[in-house]
Amino acid sequence: MNATFPSSGFEFLKELENNNNKEWFTDNKKLFDTTFNEVKAFFKVIHDEMATKDSIEKFHVHRIYRDVRFSKDKTPYKTYFGLHLGRKKPFLRGGYYVNIEPGRSFVGGGFWEPNKEDLNRIRKEIELDDSELRELISAPEFVKYFAELTGEELKTAPRGFEKDHPAIDLLRKKQFLVMRPFTDEEVMSPEFINEVMNTFEAMRPLFDYFSQVLTTNANGEPLFELTI
Repeated sequence: MNATFPSSGFEFLKELENNNNKEWFTDNKKLFDTTFNEVKAFFKVIHDEMATKDSIEKFHVHRIYRDVRFSKDKTPYKTYFGLHLGRKKPFLRGGYYVNIEPGRSFVGGGFWEPNKEDLNRIRKEIELDDSELRELISAPEFVKYFAELTGEELKTAPRGFEKDHPAIDLLRKKQFLVMRPFTDEEVMSPEFINEVMNTFEAMRPLFDYFSQVLTTNANGEPLFELTI
């Protein structure tokens, strides 16, 4: 694919980080609009390519405006550009993500905020047999791209699960995430978009595992009927 992340994206974000206030943003709104359109065009190439490889929901680029109502940080604007590609439910689960931010860019994905029912179903599967998940996260390709499975976790066992269960390290997880960091130079490289695709592809076995778990009951019976 011939698409390179626009240098204007980094330039704008660096200026915004140093001037994260409404006055500066208003004065530079036209510059933001131009920059954001260039970034969205780059993200659209990623979306369209992924749509040929997986069943993807509609194109979704994060807004630049922060919701500060419940945050101690009252800066009004995000200092990153983010692309989220969700897989089409109910049969496919997981979400791909690209975060572009000076010095803090990464490509990742997973299950950011699984609902109570999904999280419990995942834990029940792990409690029963954690071997398939462990095989996935210890596979050479997975370790090469992500090193490990990350995400917030409880300090102790979740309610209803034994604290001395052999898979307690997995049962404590509240999120199931993967992340691969990139330098600014790597993001600006013509090869970056291909590395995004390679990284997404490396997530698929994990996504497919969770999709199978979340679309079946504990006996492996499907929860949804396939309609044509």
